[in-house]
Amino acid sequence: MVFNRTISSITKTLVPVALMFFVFGCATYHDRITDYYQRMIREDYAGAESALDKNKLLQKSRNLLLFYMEKGRVEHLKGNYTLSNQYLNKADLLIEDQVAKFGDVMVGLFLNSMSQSYKGEEFEIFMLHYYKALNYLYLGQSQEALVEARRISLQNYEQGDKYSNKTTRYSKDAFSLNLQGLIYESTGNYNDAFIAYRNAVEVYQSAVGGLYYGVSIPENLKYDVMNMAYKLGFTNDLRKFEKDFGKTFKPFQAAEGGELVVFWENGTAPIKEEENIMFSLIKGDSGALVFTNALGVMIPLDFGIAGHTDLSDVHSVNIAYPKYISTPVPFAKAQVQVNGTATYVLEKVQDIDVVAVSTLQERAGKELGKILTRLAVKKSAEYAVKSVARSNDNNAVLEGVGLGLQLYNLFSEKADTRNWQTLPAEIKYARVPLAKGKNQLAFDLQRPNGPSVKQEVEIESNGGLKFYNFATMR
Repeated sequence: MVFNRTISSITKTLVPVALMFFVFGCATYHDRITDYYQRMIREDYAGAESALDKNKLLQKSRNLLLFYMEKGRVEHLKGNYTLSNQYLNKADLLIEDQVAKFGDVMVGLFLNSMSQSYKGEEFEIFMLHYYKALNYLYLGQSQEALVEARRISLQNYEQGDKYSNKTTRYSKDAFSLNLQGLIYESTGNYNDAFIAYRNAVEVYQSAVGGLYYGVSIPENLKYDVMNMAYKLGFTNDLRKFEKDFGKTFKPFQAAEGGELVVFWENGTAPIKEEENIMFSLIKGDSGALVFTNALGVMIPLDFGIAGHTDLSDVHSVNIAYPKYISTPVPFAKAQVQVNGTATYVLEKVQDIDVVAVSTLQERAGKELGKILTRLAVKKSAEYAVKSVARSNDNNAVLEGVGLGLQLYNLFSEKADTRNWQTLPAEIKYARVPLAKGKNQLAFDLQRPNGPSVKQEVEIESNGGLKFYNFATMR
């Protein structure tokens, strides 16, 4: 009796402790980096860097990739391009070295994916190349920028190899291919530029409905691929593109001061939150076990995880799964006036908001299968212990173990809400001609509702193709 009272006392103690764990454990990744995130939005980059360095969550080894990516972006925005690439190269090495380690896999199986090492979203890796390439270009390191451009090809090949159905999956990144073409063109590698532009065009042309993850083929890209075909004497290719685009190519006289590619990074990427979804475990038409929910979604049991576990007592499971919450962009559109004369509209070339939401949906079936099966196995173990306790005259020790498993199963489930949250929501761009010497660029940024914002920048040029990027987060 004394022993049973002791178990009862332990049980009463465990419940409030578990509830405390639940309260603190429910905080999403975004909640725990709010100070850093808000400082970034306010363009307080020095304060953001300080908040980043003090954040213990990001210092953990499982989150180092995020730490290096965020540090790289902060330094880039501060204009410290060498230091930015030092951090981004560290992030790059982490991605390259990531192998499915046994310990990391087991953490995912028995705890949750939030406790595993962060491996990066597919589009985040492409954005890593974007910032590294710009850093090299700004530092005048054209050969290093070319290496980054070639790595964009390798990343696209690797991305395509992941999926058999390349028309309905994020198997290529059109923006990175466009960027690759611009880098090649800026270094005089016209043949490589043509191939990159053509590859980007083909990605857009393969898109169902004419939109590739929220972006239609940019007018600048249409001209660039035709211009490269014209320069290289690829007449048949030029005629094909004229037919595809419904326009006749007209070469223009290059400006004395060359051209400037302007990238405008608008808003911030969507943040991840956690939602709970109830699934029932039933027998499908073929007799195999499947998970289903109120919306009629059918997810097969993952036998690689379940093995020969008896799941007959498991009827329903409640899982935690991430979902993206989009943040409104501060500006709807923008145009730039060069030296008080011609005005150019910046057109969308990348929609990270759409890419993030769509790619999460694309892999939902596989991810849900793993999570549901893992939780079903955990619940089966919990029920087995409770059943043994009942068959042993309600053995207090086994009851305590059963309760412990129940609380563990309840509070260890956590969605992975990590992502590179200070990436832009979208990127728009324009190619503008420059005069020799100093050029005055006046940007007119138009809010969805409210007055427009003016920004000015001075660009000096002596010819060639140059780059400039800027960010607006609020």
